[in-house]
Amino acid sequence: MWKLLMARVALSENASMVEVVNAVQSMPYGRPAERTAQGALAEWRGTCSTKHALLAAVLAEQWPDTDPQLIHRVYRCMPQDAALSFGPHAARAVPEGGLWDVHRYLSIKVGGSRAVIDVTFPTGPRWDGAGSMPVACGPGVDHAAGRHPDTDKRALEEMHCDPSVREPFIAALGTPVSHHH
Repeated sequence: MWKLLMARVALSENASMVEVVNAVQSMPYGRPAERTAQGALAEWRGTCSTKHALLAAVLAEQWPDTDPQLIHRVYRCMPQDAALSFGPHAARAVPEGGLWDVHRYLSIKVGGSRAVIDVTFPTGPRWDGAGSMPVACGPGVDHAAGRHPDTDKRALEEMHCDPSVREPFIAALGTPVSHHH
């Protein structure tokens, strides 16, 4: 994955971890046709799932001591939360009573402790190389992904989410708007 990412965004062999995190974060938000890290890289667009899968793979390959761990957060998104976090277009896709969603982000070891990395949106705050980034969704219940993160995330979605409500919301997130985090 490292070589593919380097070629895609013109990173040098000795690019820093911060440069790699920022490169993946700069990828536009949107669901690739093939919903994998490879699909996101090929189409240069991704969601929380595909962008963090890509970043976790690159970190595991280049900086294995970071011990990247995918985390799934089950959270309730209310229209007012969506308006603040994702803008008015996404907020209009959230029913009055809110919706349940499952968000993926990453936890890595850096400087002797674990830091949260969330590169979901290209306009979000950049990583400083040491501390935690804000998670792109509201508070919720976190579940560490196991050996099959996509299967784990789908199971959580099936338990908590209504696809008829969630899918239009995900689609609205992919519409170019400014994101306020």
